[in-house]
Amino acid sequence: MSDKKAPAYGGQAVVEGVMFAGKKSYVTAVRRKDESIEYFEVERKESKIANRLKKVPFLRGLVSLIQASMNGTKHLNFSSERYDVHPDDDDQIEKEEETSKLAMILGVGAVGVLSLFLGKTIFTATPALIAEFFAPWISSHTGQVILESVIKLIFLLAYIYLISMTPIIKRVFQYHGAEHKVINAYENGAPLTVDGVQEQSRLHYRCGSSFILFTVFVGMFVYMFVALDPLWWRIVNRILLIPVVIGISFEILQLTNKVRNVPVLKALGYPGLWLQLLTTKEPKDDQVEVAIHSFKKVLENDKNSSNSGIQDSKVIS
Repeated sequence: MSDKKAPAYGGQAVVEGVMFAGKKSYVTAVRRKDESIEYFEVERKESKIANRLKKVPFLRGLVSLIQASMNGTKHLNFSSERYDVHPDDDDQIEKEEETSKLAMILGVGAVGVLSLFLGKTIFTATPALIAEFFAPWISSHTGQVILESVIKLIFLLAYIYLISMTPIIKRVFQYHGAEHKVINAYENGAPLTVDGVQEQSRLHYRCGSSFILFTVFVGMFVYMFVALDPLWWRIVNRILLIPVVIGISFEILQLTNKVRNVPVLKALGYPGLWLQLLTTKEPKDDQVEVAIHSFKKVLENDKNSSNSGIQDSKVIS
C-alpha cells in the first residue's frame, strides 16, 4: 500500500503497550500482568484554528507536536497507572520499581515528542554554556557553534543510552519497535498478523527519534546566523529559536519520508534511522500482538466514522 493512498498514521510506545492516532480517535492497548489486553480510547477533536495552522509550512510541525504531546501524556499516564511488572522480568525490577518508573517517564519523553517540551530548554542551553567555557581555545563563531552542536549530540546519545539500560525502558523500546513494524506493515500492504508484522523493519523515516536528531543538525545551521555574545543573549536566542528549529526540522522529517524510496536522496534519513537503532529494539511476538490490537482498533474507528477529518502528517515516536 503506497503512502499516497494511505493516511499517515502515527503512534507512541507506552508502558507495556502502544498508542496509535487515527482520524477519529487515539487508541492505546496495554498488556496487563494477567496477559489480558486493555484499551484506552480518546475521541479525536480538531479545532478549526489547529486545522488551518497544520496547512502552513513551518508552523504545522509545532502545532502537531503540541497536540501530540498533550494527547500522548494522557495515554502515557493511563499505561503508567496500570503498570505491572511483566512476568518475563526478573526480581531486580521489583526492587527498583520506583526508580524505574521515574526513568520510564523521563525515557519515553526523551525519545518522543514530550522531550521537546520537557527537556528542550536544558538540552539547548547547557551545551551553549559548556561551549562558551572552551572559548579561549575555540574562539571563532563557526567553531563555537559546531562545538555546541557536538556537545548537544553527545548529551542526547549518552542520555538515551543510559536510560535504555533500565529494564522498563528496554521493554518500552521493544514496543517502540513493534509500533514501527505495524506502521511499516500497513504502509507496505503486508498482513497485520504477528508473522506479517515481524517481517517488517523496526525503523521508520517518520520517527520522532529522527526528528529529535534533526533538531540538533538544524540548530547548528540556524545558530550560524545569530550572535554568540554576550553569553546571556546566546542562551536567550537559543531558547527563542526553539520554535524555528522545530518547524524546519519537521519539514525535513516529512521530506526524508517522501524521498525514502528515491536512490541517493533516501540517504538523507539515514542519521535518524541510525539513532533508532538505540531507541527501538526487536519486539517479542506478544508485544507485536498488542500493537496490532491497538492499530486495528484505530482502523475500525476510522472505518466507522462518517467524518473524514484531516489527514495531517504525524510523527511516529
